Amino acid sequence: MPTTKKIALITGANKGIGFEVSKQIARTGVTVLMGARNKAAGEEAVAKLTTESLDARFVLIDIADRASVTAAAAKIEADFGQLDILVNNAGVYDAEDNNPSKTDLDAVERTWRTNFLGSVAVTQALLPLLRKSSAGRIVNVSSGLGSLTQNGDHEYQKWTPNFLGYSASKAALNMFTVQLAYELRETPIKVNSADPGYTATDLNHHRGTQTIEEGSAETIRLALLPDDGPTGTYSDSKGIVPW
Repeated sequence: MPTTKKIALITGANKGIGFEVSKQIARTGVTVLMGARNKAAGEEAVAKLTTESLDARFVLIDIADRASVTAAAAKIEADFGQLDILVNNAGVYDAEDNNPSKTDLDAVERTWRTNFLGSVAVTQALLPLLRKSSAGRIVNVSSGLGSLTQNGDHEYQKWTPNFLGYSASKAALNMFTVQLAYELRETPIKVNSADPGYTATDLNHHRGTQTIEEGSAETIRLALLPDDGPTGTYSDSKGIVPW
């Protein structure tokens, strides 16, 4: 039977933004399921939170592997019966990704398999459990690089990398956000995209200008939205990001 305590799944939760989001959501009294494809890394992350007496559990999930996603969804259903918060945080940057004229097509495909298709697969698998929640929340962790408006500004392009696979995958994830939000408009489920900003993580070899805490703030806010909060939006810690 569904539990009375809120349950959250964060993918890619063993480090960086995913770990910080897990920690801060757990501190509000939510049971946090920390998803990771590496069992040892995931269990180590859970152990760090349990030392703070936080309710964290490990879920083995490789979002680029459909069988793994299906198995994770079945386990969550068996253990908890519902899901209240889903944070699609897991993402990759491929070293072979590059400018549009010379990027490696296999790198683009690998990036999309995780950053876009993986998040769609996870959401589809867990949506039946989110529908059982009285206030379901889905947060897709996007990027400012996924903004078509910003990328259409030559001044913006001058200071940002043009990684076709990564940027296009995040733009596609934003499309998933707006379409799913519309599809679920008559339900209590809210779907939003979060732009963490240029945050120092493994993804950019810690060259980002924001701390992990700063980069996690908007995702946390959207995951804990009140009933009168928005749906179908794209925002960072400063406000709305243009599509």
